[in-house]
Amino acid sequence: MISRVLVPMDDSEMAERALEYALDAHPEAKITVLTVVGEPSGMFGEATAIALADDPEASAEEHAGPVFERAREIAAEHGREIDTSVTTGHPGRAILNRVGEFDTVVIGSHGGTLADRLFVGNVAEKVFRRSPVPVTVVR
Repeated sequence: MISRVLVPMDDSEMAERALEYALDAHPEAKITVLTVVGEPSGMFGEATAIALADDPEASAEEHAGPVFERAREIAAEHGREIDTSVTTGHPGRAILNRVGEFDTVVIGSHGGTLADRLFVGNVAEKVFRRSPVPVTVVR
């Protein structure tokens, strides 16, 4: 029986679909939405802002806020509540670091960028190939 479901979520439509699927397919399970912020980049953007903040945890939560707000709205539409969690780093790696705490993962097939739309996203593929628990990829 599946009692704990991880739904990695960004601000993409595919991530929203994944959450809706998880809520419908696992009505009795505890759903945790995980958002990964601060992916390192050559431009020193979000990752640097979070790392240099007086309170990096609070900064990460702030960056994840819009995603969590939308996730809670979707859950409320389904008459459910969800847990939320934020972490920093490379999305695929960060998600894989957490999957062992769950019975299954439900993930969107790709994120919101044009490059991600051209094929199953790198993050979804990495999680699908390396996860020790079952993964459902939602399109």
